[in-house]
Amino acid sequence: MSRRKSAVKRTILPDARYDSQTVSKFINVLMYQGKKSTAERIFYAAMDLVETRTSQPGVNIFKQALTNLKPVVEVKSRRVGGATYQVPVEVRPERRTALAMRWLILYSRERNEKSMSEKLAAEVISASKGEGNAVKKKEDTHRMADANKAFAHYRW
Repeated sequence: MSRRKSAVKRTILPDARYDSQTVSKFINVLMYQGKKSTAERIFYAAMDLVETRTSQPGVNIFKQALTNLKPVVEVKSRRVGGATYQVPVEVRPERRTALAMRWLILYSRERNEKSMSEKLAAEVISASKGEGNAVKKKEDTHRMADANKAFAHYRW
């Protein structure tokens, strides 16, 4: 353990359009090289696309997608003796949302649509339905933890 003080959690100001801290955090994760206005433009354009395609509020679909992507358990490597075990551990709430956001952005970037806003909109819609690559990643994580349930007693 570190002897230093633990870092103070900074509060993130809610975004202008939806007045949501979750959206603001997502925009920050989406951002490249400090270009926040570009990240905002991409996100808001994606939400407009989601609204036109689903005829529901875009931010609701986005939040549904995030809840579908949040993992409950994951595996962490633990060295015991000479062997390394994949030990299933529960995921902390902040890490859950961080992983969900990271996976959503990662698999949005890998899609084949033209612009990033189109890619993000398509991945958000598919994630809200419980399909797509980001949901597959979550299921793989759960499957891995389930397969290594025998090593749960090594949890620390």
